[in-house]
Amino acid sequence: MTPDSLRARLADRAHLARAMPTMSDDGEVAGEALAAMLQSARPAAVLVPLVMHAEGAAVLLTKRTPHLAQHAGQVAFPGGRIDPDDESPEHAALREAEEEVGLAPRAVEIFGRLPEHVTGTGFRITPVIGFVAPPVALAPAPNEVEEAFELPLAIVLDEANHRRQRAIFRGRRRQFWVLPHDRHFIWGATAAILVNLARVLNDAVPMAAGGGRSGT
Repeated sequence: MTPDSLRARLADRAHLARAMPTMSDDGEVAGEALAAMLQSARPAAVLVPLVMHAEGAAVLLTKRTPHLAQHAGQVAFPGGRIDPDDESPEHAALREAEEEVGLAPRAVEIFGRLPEHVTGTGFRITPVIGFVAPPVALAPAPNEVEEAFELPLAIVLDEANHRRQRAIFRGRRRQFWVLPHDRHFIWGATAAILVNLARVLNDAVPMAAGGGRSGT
């Protein structure tokens, strides 16, 4: 998918993104369950940076350092809590991206949002899509980010790469999305947001919570 076609698809599918359901780590939720999760969840925002290489776009991701209190060592988008001083989720996402990886806000063209995602750790995440023109100058914060790396968008768009795994977490059986990478384990909220991005770009109908390929 070329940068021009990517822009066109996102523009055409803005209404689809708004219509898709709020997601949780276990899948799509609605009704009373969703209302209960949203009532207590803390607002957060992440930047979904699409680096627009001429040979094909890639998603910029980070691996968090192992000593952090939340999501230590996990693959994540740049982002964090929405502070009272933040004007919008977009402002929070850009601020956090600059703090975490040194990505200047002026280098990002904000293009829209994906559906909110509610995590099992109590956050309501607004994913903000941003285009970034290469070369990308980054300066990861050593106390927060162990590494910044790119995942080719072609891998995200291939639905054969969208796998569901199951595990016991805090005494409860959980299901979560997993996407492949040769060096990193991409799972949970990050993988679920990438699946939603693929649905929008592939012009797909939202899948049920148990959809996708099963893993072990």
